[in-house]
Amino acid sequence: MFELLTYYQLQQYWWIIISLLGALLVFLMFVQGGQTLFGKIASNEAQKTLMINSLGRKWEFTFTTLVTFGGAMFAAFPKFYSTSFGGAYWVWMIILFCFIIQAVSYEFRKKAGNFLGAKTYEAFLYINGSVGVILIGIAVGTFFNGGAFFVDENNFSYWAYGSRGLEAALDPHNVALGLSVFFLARILALLYFINDIDNKEIYVESVARLKRNTLIFLPFFLYFVIFLLIKSGYAIDPQSGLVYFEKYKYLNNFLEMPLVLVIFVAGVLLVLFGIFKGAFGKSKSGIWFSGIGTVLTVFALLLIAGLNNTSFYPSNADIQSSLTIRNSSSSEYTLTAMSYVSLMVPFVFAYIWYAWRAISRKPITLEEIQDKDEHTY
Repeated sequence: MFELLTYYQLQQYWWIIISLLGALLVFLMFVQGGQTLFGKIASNEAQKTLMINSLGRKWEFTFTTLVTFGGAMFAAFPKFYSTSFGGAYWVWMIILFCFIIQAVSYEFRKKAGNFLGAKTYEAFLYINGSVGVILIGIAVGTFFNGGAFFVDENNFSYWAYGSRGLEAALDPHNVALGLSVFFLARILALLYFINDIDNKEIYVESVARLKRNTLIFLPFFLYFVIFLLIKSGYAIDPQSGLVYFEKYKYLNNFLEMPLVLVIFVAGVLLVLFGIFKGAFGKSKSGIWFSGIGTVLTVFALLLIAGLNNTSFYPSNADIQSSLTIRNSSSSEYTLTAMSYVSLMVPFVFAYIWYAWRAISRKPITLEEIQDKDEHTY
C-alpha cells in the first residue's frame, strides 16, 4: 500500500502523523497546567492531595505521548533531531529535566521516609508545569521563527551562539506562543478539575480561575496568530530546493489548504465553546469540547508549518540551511517501513481512551483518597 506513494507523499504523510501527535501532546499538558494551580485552588492539604491524585491518574499519558512524539520525529526527520537537539541543547536539556522531576515527584511525594518533604516535590511539579511547558511552546515557536544554525556541505550542523537555543526566549513571538500554551494548559486543567473532582469548593474556585486564565490567554494567543498571518515565512522552490522569504506565507498556506483553515477555525471555536460551558454553562463537559478543539487547532498550526513547500525549521543564520520535510527526512525505504507501523496509531489512541474511561469512570472524592486500600500520590 505505502509502496505506491511517492517519496514526497511519504514525507507529507509523516509530517501529518507528527503534527497529530504534537497536537495530542498539547492537549494532555493539562496535567502540567494543573500542577501550577494547587496553591491557587486548594484551601487545605486534603484538597491539594485530591487535586494531585486527580492529575496523578493521567500524568503518564502525557509522558508517553511526549516520548512517542520525540521518537517519531527522530525516526522520520533525523536531521531536525540532530540539528535542534544537538545544537539548541540547553533548551531541550531543561525541558527533559523538567519532565524527569515530574515523574520522580508523583512517585515519591508521599513515600515513607521522604527526606525532601512533600512541598519540595510539589515545587518540582510547579517547575514542570511552568518552565517545562513555556519552553516547549518557545521551542515550537522556532518552527515559525527559526533557529540560529548552519548546515555545511557534509550535513554537519553548527549553532551560531553559545546560548545554544536559549536565545529563542528573546523572540516575543516565541514567548507569546510559550505563554499561550502555558495558559491554555491551565484552562484545560481547570476544565478537567471541574469534570473529574467531586468537591464543591474546588469546583467553585476552578470556575473563577477559568475566567481569569482565559482573559490572560486570549491576548497572547491573538498576538501569536495575528503576527503569524501577517509575517513573511520561509518558502521553498520545489524545483531547485532553494529557500526564500514569501510575504504572508502562513496566511497563504491557510488559503491554499482550505481544509486546514476549516480545521483551525473549528478548533478555535470548540476551545472557546468548552470554556463557555465550563465558566458560564454550569457544565462539566467543557474539557471534551476544549480538548478536541485544542487538538484541531494545534494540528492545523503544525500542518501549515511544514506542508505546502514551507520550511518547518528555518535558519536565521543561513536561510539555505533551513530544514524542510524534503531535505531532513529518513530514506524512502525507512519511511515506507515505518508507515506500516503507524497503522498502530489508532489502536494506541483507542487504548488511551479505554484506559482514561476505566480510570475516570466516576469523579474522584476525598473519601477515595483517604481509603488506605487505594494508591495515592
